[in-house]
Amino acid sequence: MDLLSFIIVTAFLFGTIIGSFLNVVILRLPREEASIVFPASHCPACLHELRWYENIPLLSFLFLRGRCAHCKKKISLQYPMVELSMALFSAALVQQFGLSITTAGYFLFCAALLVIIWIDVQHQIIPDIISLPGIIVGLLFSLLSPALHWSDSLIGILAGGGILYGIAMLYYLWRRVEGMGGGDIKLLAMIGAFLGWQALPFVILASSLSGTVIGLLAMIKQKKGGQTRIPFGPFLSLAALAYIFFRPQIFQLYQLYLSASFPS
Repeated sequence: MDLLSFIIVTAFLFGTIIGSFLNVVILRLPREEASIVFPASHCPACLHELRWYENIPLLSFLFLRGRCAHCKKKISLQYPMVELSMALFSAALVQQFGLSITTAGYFLFCAALLVIIWIDVQHQIIPDIISLPGIIVGLLFSLLSPALHWSDSLIGILAGGGILYGIAMLYYLWRRVEGMGGGDIKLLAMIGAFLGWQALPFVILASSLSGTVIGLLAMIKQKKGGQTRIPFGPFLSLAALAYIFFRPQIFQLYQLYLSASFPS
């Protein structure tokens, strides 16, 4: 195994460990009285404290066959999915950016987005404790990373928050009901902080299209018509993740679109 392969494998394993911690954050952060540090990891069904061999990322889920060793209740697929997702993000970042400040910054960003996706899906909230500090961290990241200029980050914050705020206000004036929560506005500002204003057109377009498709399917299934509500944060987050890892391909498609629409 060469050095690069060793580093990527190490990054993958490190990602599983961080993913295991993120599962704790996802479970406990929405509960005001809960701590993400204490008590130790335990089964959410029977509260049995997990032994060390029951808490190995990915492997324990497979060895236990997806069930608690104590009460035999099924373990949510969320746990291995979050661990595997963070592991893949970690390995992909190292492969793309090497061992750099850019990798470290995007690693934190991916972890934050992953937590937001699962919490918003389950509780339809985007915790301010993630998005607001994330805006500041994203701006600081732009001062340290060669991947992003500070002015692009600052414009991204203002434009990201401003665009969704304007859309939310127009929707409220039109329908007299809230169509978009403040959490989505802060989330897009955080995305703009980490990715710059250049990412916003793709993030908004991709999240809107995917959100519309899923929303229509939800309307058909739930039969609630215009009263159907789905969280928008996961779509914004997934679009931001796609931009990080597929930026060259996205720009290539954009150039192809411009060439087809405006032939020389």
